[in-house]
Amino acid sequence: MITPHIYRRNTPVASHLGAPHRFTVGQAVRLKGGFAQRAQAPGVYHITRTLPPLGESPQYRIRSDGESHERLASQNELEAVTGTGGDLMERTFRHG
Repeated sequence: MITPHIYRRNTPVASHLGAPHRFTVGQAVRLKGGFAQRAQAPGVYHITRTLPPLGESPQYRIRSDGESHERLASQNELEAVTGTGGDLMERTFRHG
């Protein structure tokens, strides 16, 4: 009995993955503001999980310390919280 072997050669593995994830689990991010977008969701969020891309944009699960639920956001909707400004904002509003 001959068992056929099927090999995929020269198959691009990363071509279906889209853009790489820019943010990491635990990183502080903020939802980008836009015309009538996310006005009800200001504040600092933390990445809880990276998800496969939807189209060309990687997806993330994010959560604010003040909320009991997670949100789904695409990479193009997020911006990193950098420097001490984000830390100061978190300390001021989370504990205030």
